[in-house]
Amino acid sequence: MITPAGRECRHFHGDYFRGRNIERCRLLDAHRLAWSPDLCTDCPVPEILAANACEHQALVPRIHKPLFFMKPAVQVTAECSQCQCTVEEPRVGCGQCHPIPPVFVVGPE
Repeated sequence: MITPAGRECRHFHGDYFRGRNIERCRLLDAHRLAWSPDLCTDCPVPEILAANACEHQALVPRIHKPLFFMKPAVQVTAECSQCQCTVEEPRVGCGQCHPIPPVFVVGPE
């Protein structure tokens, strides 16, 4: 579904049937975090989901507010449920579930 920021995200849910105006983020709701529409503007989750569709990768969000006058932002860490490891780069994956094809490996010839 399209977020208030205009990007596609499978975790965003909007219910507008018969005059309802219910919007929420299912990822933040699952981790008991408060959601507001302005969090969608800088959220990295839509980019991660577009780059990596691994079904074993679980995203763990947190809301980070660096200083009291700055707006809060969503930060995401990823964990792989198959190899039980923390994923360094969620856009790429852990590298163990889906090995990189040799065509894309850059190395000495």
